[in-house]
Amino acid sequence: MKAHISAKKKEVVNGIVKLLKEYPIIGAINMEGLPAKQLQNMRETLRKDVVIFMAKRRLINIAIEHSKKKGLEKLVPFLEGMPALLFTKENPFKLFKIIKKNKSPAPAKAGQKAPKDIVIPAGPTPFAPGPVISELASIGLKTGVENGKVAVKADTVVAEEGTEISGNLAQMLTRLGITPMEVGLDLTAVYEEGEILDKKVLDVDEEQTINDLKNAASWAFNLAIFSAIANKDTINHLIIKALTEAKALALEGDIITEDTKKDIFAKAERQATAVHALVQNK
Repeated sequence: MKAHISAKKKEVVNGIVKLLKEYPIIGAINMEGLPAKQLQNMRETLRKDVVIFMAKRRLINIAIEHSKKKGLEKLVPFLEGMPALLFTKENPFKLFKIIKKNKSPAPAKAGQKAPKDIVIPAGPTPFAPGPVISELASIGLKTGVENGKVAVKADTVVAEEGTEISGNLAQMLTRLGITPMEVGLDLTAVYEEGEILDKKVLDVDEEQTINDLKNAASWAFNLAIFSAIANKDTINHLIIKALTEAKALALEGDIITEDTKKDIFAKAERQATAVHALVQNK
């Protein structure tokens, strides 16, 4: 290591390098704004599956460089705010779900970055008409008056994901009771087997994914039936479909078989009755 690094800092770097070699999955965490109590709770929740190591960004970068782990350097840009590393052998998607579940909503503060698009929905506000109308206009809202209260006319994105929240906007969001921020561990990305999975990849909507899989399976099944592709899932349906179509064709051509004779004789009887009735009428 470089000579100008103190013995204490070398010890920290060596500790990180050891963990980097021991664990296959390494996460980048932003600890900025995380209350100590909540960090303690998260450590308790995750202690069986996770090691969290906090250090200065420079020391983390040195440790990553010295680990010589393939592709790990791609994690460096995700060391945001007050960085820390998370080490685990747990499935990263399951881990992200646990961390997300343990987050709690919080009001926005001036200077913070929006974690996602912040939307003020259409509808009434608690405000009576007055100077507040111009305050709402200053953050991009179109308003009107309904039943004696100021109302927002349309859903409006007042801060896009990643943009800085102004003081005026933060104050107005608080007055409206909107808490767009989340307090908890911010897992920005995960390294696994040379690949980086960022939070957008890790944040899986399980319900939507299951519905998408169900729809895909249904579309594939319908396509296989339409194209007469036989497999273990379609074979019974294709046989039934073939039998139904064959019977319909036989009936159309008056071909007598064990399956069609009753229908054909009934059809012949109906036709004979109709002819008889026609003769009688004449």
